[in-house]
Amino acid sequence: MKRIVTAAILIAFVFALIFFGQLWMITLVAALVAELAIWEYLQLANHAAHTSGHPTRLPAWWMLAGAALLFVTSLPNWPLEAQLPVLSALTFVLFAWNGFRIPLDRVLPDTAQGLFGLIYIAYPLTLVPLLWKQEDGPALVLFLMVCVWCGDIAALYIGKNFGRRKLAPSISPNKTWEGSLASIAGSVLAAGMVLVVSEQLTARGNTALHITEPVWQSLLLAVVLNVAAQIGDLLESAIKRGVGVKDSGTMLPGHGGILDRIDALLLAAPVLWYALLLKDYLGLGRF
Repeated sequence: MKRIVTAAILIAFVFALIFFGQLWMITLVAALVAELAIWEYLQLANHAAHTSGHPTRLPAWWMLAGAALLFVTSLPNWPLEAQLPVLSALTFVLFAWNGFRIPLDRVLPDTAQGLFGLIYIAYPLTLVPLLWKQEDGPALVLFLMVCVWCGDIAALYIGKNFGRRKLAPSISPNKTWEGSLASIAGSVLAAGMVLVVSEQLTARGNTALHITEPVWQSLLLAVVLNVAAQIGDLLESAIKRGVGVKDSGTMLPGHGGILDRIDALLLAAPVLWYALLLKDYLGLGRF
């Protein structure tokens, strides 16, 4: 019951934010989620270091400030290309901090862990407000969320009740091929429903869910996003399994941690961004 109630509250909040929020609200919420997920990432890194007998000295101030700065560079008054030099500068700051303050055998692994944390968590979440502010951005973000959520729900239900063949037993023993295929089908079905609703609303003059790309492109995009989401889920499971923990945290009742809930989104959002760039480059039109 906790899982259902938590999910219902989160879904209602995200829907309201997508359609009634402002860019600054979406940026602020995405940044807050990133900060909480990075805090969990730090705990995972510390747990792994403690288990291995090599304590990490990754500074929390650098991780949290670095994530916030990446979101600042995603604001409209900053050029989009500013993120890379800012990320590079942050890396050199951490490199220098580690080089003069920690044992030399920890300089490379701790610096790499810090850079990875920002690229893995903060950067993908900065893309959410960037996607939202695109033309027909609310529909784009909703499409992304629906593909991720419905795929996850289908995988959970079918995998739990009908799953037989293990998908990646060394990483996530409970995931099955049956659940994976059901996840793809769930995302495609959900995408189709979004397209139907979009068509009905547009016919009535409501462009809140306006989608212009051909149906086959939308359904293909749903498959691509689902595969990316599943891989993102598995990769976060690999991190947790390597560290030796079941959940990234306990912030969300019935769901574990923040990182557990956004692991699929962390790969699906960049894939959607890259897909849009590719569509633009090939002249395939907008979403």
